[in-house]
Amino acid sequence: MGVIVTASGSKSFIFQAKIYGKSARITICDVNKKSIEYARKEARRLKSLIDQGYDPRQVTADNKAAQQAAVAAKKAQETREIVTVRQAWEEYVTARKPLWSELHIRDHEKVMQAGGDPRKRSKKLTEPGLLTPLASVRLVDLTPELVTEWARNEALIRPTRARLALRLLRAFLSWCGRHSTYKAIVTSNPAQNNDARESLGKAKVKHDVLQREQLPAWFKTIKQIQNPVISAYLQTLLLTGARREEIASLRWRDIDFQWNSLTINDKVDDFRIIPLTPYVTNLLSTLTRRNEWVFSSPTAASGRLTDPSIAHRKACTIAGLDLTLHGLRRSFASLCEWIEMPAGIAAQIQGHKPQGVREQNYIRRPLDLLRVWHVKIEAWILQEAGINFAPTQAGLHVIKK
Repeated sequence: MGVIVTASGSKSFIFQAKIYGKSARITICDVNKKSIEYARKEARRLKSLIDQGYDPRQVTADNKAAQQAAVAAKKAQETREIVTVRQAWEEYVTARKPLWSELHIRDHEKVMQAGGDPRKRSKKLTEPGLLTPLASVRLVDLTPELVTEWARNEALIRPTRARLALRLLRAFLSWCGRHSTYKAIVTSNPAQNNDARESLGKAKVKHDVLQREQLPAWFKTIKQIQNPVISAYLQTLLLTGARREEIASLRWRDIDFQWNSLTINDKVDDFRIIPLTPYVTNLLSTLTRRNEWVFSSPTAASGRLTDPSIAHRKACTIAGLDLTLHGLRRSFASLCEWIEMPAGIAAQIQGHKPQGVREQNYIRRPLDLLRVWHVKIEAWILQEAGINFAPTQAGLHVIKK
C-alpha cells in the first residue's frame, strides 16, 4: 500500500499488485476522508481476493451491477403494485403523440376522459370515456376476463364506438409489452382475446353513398350552410374523394394555384399530388386566409376545422339523406363509374394503394393524365347536381344561376 498525489494536489491511498500477471493500481480512498487503518484493512481485503484468483476491479463492478439490478427490480415491483391503466395510458399518449394525427390523438383522449367537464356547444357535461371503467384498475390486474366483461357491457350501449376503443386498448397494451418497465407487468395482451371481440360483434359494412339523383338535393343544402368554410370543405371532400382528415389538414402552402395542383398528406405514402380542378379552385380562392390552414376556424384551438360532421348531418337531414363524411369518399368512387373512369386513375386520385403487379410496378401516370379524368368527373357531378359552372376570361370561375 502506498500514497499517490494527483495532478490537483490531493492525496490518495493506493493498492498495487499483480493481477493475472500484470501490474495494476487500485485507488482505495482519499487520505483526508479515511484513516490509515481503514486503508490497510481494505488493502488486505484486496490482496485476499487476488490470492483467491479474483480481480478486485471486476468484483467491484459486479457488486455495483447487482445493486443497480436490485434497485431496478424494487422500482419495477413498486410500479407493478401501484400503476393504473390511466397512468400508463397518459405516458403512452405522451410518447406516441408526435407520431399521430390530431384526430387519432383526440380519439385517445376521449376514450379515457373522466367526464363531467363543460361542453363548448352545449350546457350538458361531457360523458365519461369508453375506457374509463378500466382507468382505475391496476395494470397488473387487467385480465382478459375483465376486458371481456367491459366489452359485454359496452356492447349493449355503443358497440361501434366500443370496437374502436378495444382496438386502441389493444395497441396500448402492445406498447406496454415493449416498455422497459411495463413489460414486466404486461406479459400478454388482455385485449387480444376472442371473447371480447365477439362480444362487440363485427362492424357492418357501410353502404351510404350519394346516388346520381341525390346530387341536386345534397349540393343545395350544403351550399346553404351559413359557415362558408364548412360548405367549401364538404364540397371539396366530395369532389376530390379524399379522406376527411386529409382535406381538413390542408395548408395554403399545399395549394399551387399557378399549376393547378394539390399536395395531400397521404395515409399510404408520405404525400400525393392530385389535380386542382376548376370548381374546387373557385371554392378555395373565396376562403379567407386567417392562418396557415385552408379550412380555418377562429374558435378551434388548433386554428382549423375539427368537426364538420355536425353541420353535415343537419344538412343531410334537411335533404332527406343518410350520409356520413366517409360516405362522400365512397360516393366519389361510385360516381366515377358513370363516366367509365379507369379504376386505377380513380384509386390514384383517392390515394388507394395500387393493386396488382401492373399497377404497383409499371404504371406511372403524370398529373395531366389524372387531370383529364378529374376535371371530367367534376363537370359531370356538377351537371347532374344542376350547377351551371363556367370559367371566366380572367381565369377565375363563376357559377351561373
